[in-house]
Amino acid sequence: MTAPPTLPKFRQQLILAVLMVCSLLIWLDNTVLSVTLETLADPVRGLGASPAQLQWATGAYTLVFATLMLTAGALGDSFGHRTVLAVGLVVFGGASIWAAYAGDANQLIAARAAMGVGAALIMPANFAILLWTFTGPGRATAIAISSTSTGVGMAVGPVMAGLLLSHFWWGSVFLVNVPIVVVALAGIVLLVPNFRSSAVRPLDPAGMLLSISGLAAVTYGLIRAGQVNSWGRLDVLAPIAAGIVLLAAFVLVEFKTKEPSFDPRMLAQRMFGGGNLSMALMLFSVAAVTFFNAFYLQGALGYSPMKAGLANVPTAVGAVIGAPLGQRLVMRWSLRPVALPSLTVAALSFGAVGLLGLHTPFVWIELLLLLQGLSVGMVMAPVTGALLSSLPLDRSGAGSAVTNTARQAGSVIGIAVGGTILSIAYRSAIEPSLSDVPAALRDSAGASAEQARHVAATLHQPTLAKAADHAFIHAMHVGAVWTMLIALFAVAVLVFALRPSGKTQEPTPEPDYEEARSAESPSAA
Repeated sequence: MTAPPTLPKFRQQLILAVLMVCSLLIWLDNTVLSVTLETLADPVRGLGASPAQLQWATGAYTLVFATLMLTAGALGDSFGHRTVLAVGLVVFGGASIWAAYAGDANQLIAARAAMGVGAALIMPANFAILLWTFTGPGRATAIAISSTSTGVGMAVGPVMAGLLLSHFWWGSVFLVNVPIVVVALAGIVLLVPNFRSSAVRPLDPAGMLLSISGLAAVTYGLIRAGQVNSWGRLDVLAPIAAGIVLLAAFVLVEFKTKEPSFDPRMLAQRMFGGGNLSMALMLFSVAAVTFFNAFYLQGALGYSPMKAGLANVPTAVGAVIGAPLGQRLVMRWSLRPVALPSLTVAALSFGAVGLLGLHTPFVWIELLLLLQGLSVGMVMAPVTGALLSSLPLDRSGAGSAVTNTARQAGSVIGIAVGGTILSIAYRSAIEPSLSDVPAALRDSAGASAEQARHVAATLHQPTLAKAADHAFIHAMHVGAVWTMLIALFAVAVLVFALRPSGKTQEPTPEPDYEEARSAESPSAA
């Protein structure tokens, strides 16, 4: 098999810059929405979206992203990674325009799902092109440089969203994606060869349909519980049960598939299976806390979008510092004494959200957000490296698919469960304050604190707005406790996964991607 041609160094650097723009686009979009949720819930400035619709606006993107990404890599093998990346960018840009001009919350949810399709095509192709472009030690450096786009996106996204919302309408946070897409497309067409593998992987349409329908059904049931204020109704339990059956069928189909896009056998390995479950549970908690925080800063505390965006910067700073710090400490002390305390601190920091209130000093909020980002970064990066390094090199691609899917699924369920707990606890707390509200507006005020504040302004009842703030704080505290418990369970799972095997093990060597790539013969266009 022949190796891919070595590109001139300057062209490699330009390709890396283009790939970083593509990655930055995904991370910007992930972070700008959290600052926009409060505005979208406002009946005047936004779409008057209900809590359930906001959960779907966030979760639809992640759900499609998680499931479609399983087979997106195979498309690159068949049609070329540059082609798939370009198509993904076009889909993402077009869906961004749709989202910006959505006429109601349901249109926005559909547009967000379409954006998830684009993101699922972008991410695997982006990483594949990076691996084909760089060789030897230069590849490790390129991966490290490329990963900085994550931190940049996390830091810039909330601030950019706050700036746009302060001067333009809510759709501008999606429309800003379009010029970035245009720049990225120009760079791809002019600079990137159309690398593809001679060993074409088959597509997995059955697995894709079962996974997306199963996860969607479970998510629908969990969100529905918040809408009807009950966990025991048939319209809650039936979709959850149906989703579990569909996901079980998905696992059975993948067991029988010769080349599955998601190989469940890998989860039987204690380190790989337990580690992925632990990280999925942690991201469940991260997603829930992020959802709470979006409404706490702008709704309960009354921060402007710009101030809320700036308030989220410490989380990104903590993550950017935590990732390399965690890796460095692991090299000195090993994984277990770094990851377990870091995850424990992360869990306790999620629970500390239950100590926040309407009069908490800004500096304490910032310190807590910094601690959350730092602790999550310190556990996420080294555990991810250890999980993929625990696999044989020829299984690294399949392992990456399993890891990414488990984490995205954890985020989807975290948004659904966290939002539902918030809705049920809020409705229970606000109920006694709705006796003086006209019957026609009572359901609206009981749906969310945002709706209650609007009703209070309409009726000139400042006491109702104050009651809504206190009810939201109570609901957030309830959610924080449950989120902490889930994260502590993640600690217990990680303890099991990292349990010493009883025999001395040599440190896992860095995967030799060069050896893996020599087994393939790409063609460049």
